[in-house]
Order: sequence, then C-alpha cells, then structure tokens
Amino acid sequence: MTEEQKQLIGRTFRHFKGKLYRLEGFAKDSETLEEMVVYRALYGDGGLWVRPAKMFFETVERDGNTMKRFELLEDSE
Repeated sequence: MTEEQKQLIGRTFRHFKGKLYRLEGFAKDSETLEEMVVYRALYGDGGLWVRPAKMFFETVERDGNTMKRFELLEDSE
C-alpha cells in the first residue's frame, strides 16, 4: 500500500449522485489481483462495498458535466 493510499483510509467521499461514503481500505481481487477499494455507506444500514480502484477514482460524465465518481471531502480528516 502506498503512502497516498494510507492517507485516504478513513476519509469521506461524496459519490457524484450525492451520497457519502468512508474509504475503509484497499484490497486485491483474489482471481485477477486487481486493486479494489473497500468503502462504507454513511447512510442507511452502513453497508460495506467494494469497487475496482480504477473505477472508484475515475471521472464520469453526467448531463454534459465531467466530474469525479467519488470526490474527496477535504474537511474529512
């Protein structure tokens, strides 16, 4: 795990649709070794989710606007 990744653990991100999530850690897919992000919903039942890191940190286009899929909330330290 890189130092940059360590600094993201426990931080809050806003999904482009508006809901908040806390990055819990990083993992590797046992079959492909693809790097994954483990994150928890900060609403509802607080479900735990996993998504490829490449997808978690990518940009998306919606209604003609380009934005990060998950945006780090700077005040979440």
